[in-house]
Amino acid sequence: MALLATQTIARVKIIPTYAAVAASDTFVPDSQTFLHIKNAGGSSDTVAVQVLAGDPPGLTISDVSNAVANATEGMIGPFPANFFADPTTGLATVTHSFTTSVTAGVFKLSQP
Repeated sequence: MALLATQTIARVKIIPTYAAVAASDTFVPDSQTFLHIKNAGGSSDTVAVQVLAGDPPGLTISDVSNAVANATEGMIGPFPANFFADPTTGLATVTHSFTTSVTAGVFKLSQP
């Protein structure tokens, strides 16, 4: 398990970086943060992020689960911290069903 670094997208150019995924990784969740998953492997990868902070009264927030087919990529998010952050660590956990040749980047949109 690794902490994936958050990269901020601003009006100036960024050169995104991607890291090989593990079965389970963490990242800092935020209402402007999303995951970019690139699957160059031979099987589909089911990417899941659990709601860890609990649902607010009268509202059900669902866990996120998306399949990223082989030879494709996908962007998933946002992940508001008040729902996806672990109350103890402040981090969200992302799990992958397939990790061979799968990379991920965490991106946050900056406000003007």
